[in-house]
Amino acid sequence: MSIMQNMKNKFSSLFDVFGENEPKRIGIYGPPNSGKSTLANRICKDWTGETLGAEGPMPHETRRAKKRENVTIEHNNSKVTIDIVDTPGVATEVDDKEFVTEGMDEDVAKRRAREATEGIAEAMQWLREDIDGVIYMMDSTQDPFKQVNTMLLGIIESHNMPAVVLANKIDLEDADAKNIADAFPQHTTVPVSAKKGDNMDDIYKQIANKFGD
Repeated sequence: MSIMQNMKNKFSSLFDVFGENEPKRIGIYGPPNSGKSTLANRICKDWTGETLGAEGPMPHETRRAKKRENVTIEHNNSKVTIDIVDTPGVATEVDDKEFVTEGMDEDVAKRRAREATEGIAEAMQWLREDIDGVIYMMDSTQDPFKQVNTMLLGIIESHNMPAVVLANKIDLEDADAKNIADAFPQHTTVPVSAKKGDNMDDIYKQIANKFGD
């Protein structure tokens, strides 16, 4: 073995020890009810055989970040191992009255609103300190020009994070994925139905390309 090759192998071993080859933390971000937990569950089910957490129609179902480590995703000849972080939906404000109108008891609604607000703060801390890349989800039946979308995508871009933008819920009649693509042309937008699994192969291609070495 040459001296140069021997040095290369030693440095490679050092990088392994200090975490150079650790899986990247990929956060799933977006507004409440955009389908983040549904997507996280589908990805984890497809590649690990187990789901990650609860999902439901009421806003702020996820109020604490959940992580699944060492999820290996393959597409064609590409393979990447990532840690998936399903984050609470980010909103500019959380109103407990929103939960009361859904039939929730007032005291329970106030507690849920408080937990949701704490979850948003946690999600933002993850984004600024512990996330290596982002899967950003938007509901394709909604207006993409919401303050939370421009704010979060602006933070992601300012940190030069690799990102995959998804236009979710294309299975619904009033979905308009092109509206999202036109709103954020600097990103490649993938139309998807996380609920039905439509276009998941395109998502895995983007994940392997964007987050792989």
